[in-house]
Amino acid sequence: MRAVVVGAGINGVTAAIALRKRGHDVDLVDPGPLPHPLAASTDISKAVRAAYGADEFYTELAERCVPLWREWNQQFGFTLFHEVGFLFMRRTPMQEGDFEFETANVFARRGHKFARFDADEVKRRFPIWNTSRFCEGLFEPEAGYVDATRVVTTLISHATKLGVRLQGSSSFADLIENGRVTGIALQDRQRLFADAVVMTAGAWTPQLLPFTKDFLRATGHPIFHLKPSRPELFRAEKFPVFGADISATGYYGFPINGDGVVKIGVHALGHEASAKSEDRSVGAKEETQLREFLTETFPQLADAPIVFAHTCMYCDTNDGDFWIARDPGRPGLTIATGDNGHGFKFAPILGELIADAVEAKPNPLLQKFRWRPEVRVGVTKEAARYAG
Repeated sequence: MRAVVVGAGINGVTAAIALRKRGHDVDLVDPGPLPHPLAASTDISKAVRAAYGADEFYTELAERCVPLWREWNQQFGFTLFHEVGFLFMRRTPMQEGDFEFETANVFARRGHKFARFDADEVKRRFPIWNTSRFCEGLFEPEAGYVDATRVVTTLISHATKLGVRLQGSSSFADLIENGRVTGIALQDRQRLFADAVVMTAGAWTPQLLPFTKDFLRATGHPIFHLKPSRPELFRAEKFPVFGADISATGYYGFPINGDGVVKIGVHALGHEASAKSEDRSVGAKEETQLREFLTETFPQLADAPIVFAHTCMYCDTNDGDFWIARDPGRPGLTIATGDNGHGFKFAPILGELIADAVEAKPNPLLQKFRWRPEVRVGVTKEAARYAG
């Protein structure tokens, strides 16, 4: 079988690798440069954690991925996954129904490692937190973050070594259809014919395939990189990956990296946007809100200069679940998107899931990610469940 995969972000490159390993002839198409600077996959960090509130499905899926991230560290010979832990803090004590409380219940039931900390313990272990405002924490020690851009770069290189043909300066124009999807047309009028077309275009999907707009949407979410004057306070041992009462605030962030940068993002409903726009600037309102959050939460970071800010684009489904499915109305087409801001952590298994969908291979996990146009634009999802 010949497959054309459109989009070389984390979904696309892992799909291309999985399909190639199964013996298929694979083209990976992207307008470039690679990694694409506007893609959600291109970032300094993405969270890896199993905390999903009461949603045990994603907890189990994440638990499968952590050992595989460790294997990738070994396979590629450098650290992609930094297992520094994830601290979820609350402004009020945990109670039934809270994201953190329900996460702890699921962790306890599954034998997953975790710890609950009161304000005194948080102050001792993670002193940068304002514990007069944040009173209780849940710590997941086997969580952490990955170097997102380095992951994608590494996997693209790995894909080409396996024999994937990288079309790194090719822009998708349209599907070629003749009773079924038989390939794609490019902007330069070149045509690539295939037995299977796999669209992994992320936030570009609603524009490239307008018929998906009823059940997929592109949303923008602000990301900030700050440079603290006292970098030693923000190293991972004292400042792990965090969620700051994320159900209520949407704020999450990462320890300082090798360039002295602390990344903080906002995962909430976001604003609808077009991925085709190259303007990914963040507005003054978002910066003001960030400063207010920092003053309340990390006073020693409140005046740190912002060295970079941009809008990260998600491709959202309306129930927060991924979309990995063959199009029942267009044989030959598989769509794999709907990251909803929480997909990257599952990179070690995404490719296999997508390849199973392309091959119509039975996989019970794909029922969750099935073709479901009845889940239409406009339904609100819970922020904390999916962030990072």
